[in-house]
Amino acid sequence: MTITPAPGGFDEFEMYQVLERACTQAGLDSRDARLLRGHTNAVLLLEKEQVVAKIARKGTDAGSVARTVAFVRWLLDAGFPTVPLHACDQPLVVDGHAVTFWTYLPQPEHPVAAGALAGPLKRLHSLPPPPIALAEHDNIRAIRRSLTAITCLPAVALGFLEEEADRLEEALGDVQFSLAPGLIQGDPQHRNALHTPGGSAVLCDWDTVAQGQPEWDLVTVEVHCRRFGYGQAHYQAFVDAYGWDVTRSAGYPVLRDIRELRMITTNARKVRHAPESLSEIQRRVEGLRMRDKQLTWNIL
Repeated sequence: MTITPAPGGFDEFEMYQVLERACTQAGLDSRDARLLRGHTNAVLLLEKEQVVAKIARKGTDAGSVARTVAFVRWLLDAGFPTVPLHACDQPLVVDGHAVTFWTYLPQPEHPVAAGALAGPLKRLHSLPPPPIALAEHDNIRAIRRSLTAITCLPAVALGFLEEEADRLEEALGDVQFSLAPGLIQGDPQHRNALHTPGGSAVLCDWDTVAQGQPEWDLVTVEVHCRRFGYGQAHYQAFVDAYGWDVTRSAGYPVLRDIRELRMITTNARKVRHAPESLSEIQRRVEGLRMRDKQLTWNIL
C-alpha cells in the first residue's frame, strides 16, 4: 500500500480521519473537504460549510493552540482585521492533533500585496498588551532548536549554519532597536494575509504571535519581497504605507541575516515531512554561503 504524505507528518488517510472526527464534534460536514495548503499544518476547505479547518501536526502543544484561539477572539472583540473564527468550541483535540475552524474567505489568484499588509500590521504594533500570556519573540532560540532537529544536511553544511547562528547571536547584542516593543505577528507575509470581499486585507495565521520588536515583522516583509521575486517597488509600497523603513536602520543587516537563517533552518527541519523541498533548501544554504543577498527563493 502506498502512503501519501500529508502536511503535519501524518499520512493522508489519517488526516481525513482526524478531520471527520473533529467535524462531527463541531457539527460540520467534512464529506467535500479539499486540501488548500500546508507545509507544517494541514489547512482544508469544507466546501459545503464554507469553513476552513486547520489541523496542527501531532506534538503541537494544544495549550498553545488554545492561546492562539483566545488571542484571536480578543482581536475580534477589538475590531481588528483578522480572519474570523467559526462559531464553535475550539480547539478540538483528536488523536493528538489540535483542530481549529475558521470562516472561509474566497481568494483571487494573486496574493495580498505588501502595501496592503502595512495598515493591519501597524495597527497590531500599536495595540495594548492582550490579557493572554504570549511568548517573547526569540529568533536565535528558534534557530538553535531547528539546528538540533535537522537530519537532511551534511555535517559541513550544518556546521556552517551553526557558525552563522553563533556569529549572528553575538552581533544581535549590539543592535539598537528604534521602535517600541509590543505585539508582533512573527511571520507577516503575503500568504499570511487574505483578501476580504470588500477589497481590504486581513491578517491570519497567528501561530507565531508574540511580544517583541516590530522590526522583526518589518524585516520579514522585506525578506519576502526581495527573496520571492516581488521586487523593490512592491516593498517600497509597504514602506510608504507603514511609514518606516527597516532597511535604513543600522541593525538591518543583522536582523535580515537572522530572519533568513531562521527561514532556512525551519524548512530544513521539516524536510522529513516534505522531502521534495530538500533541493530548494540546499540551494538556499549554498546562496547563504556565497553571501548572495539577491538570490530568488522558490516558495515552499
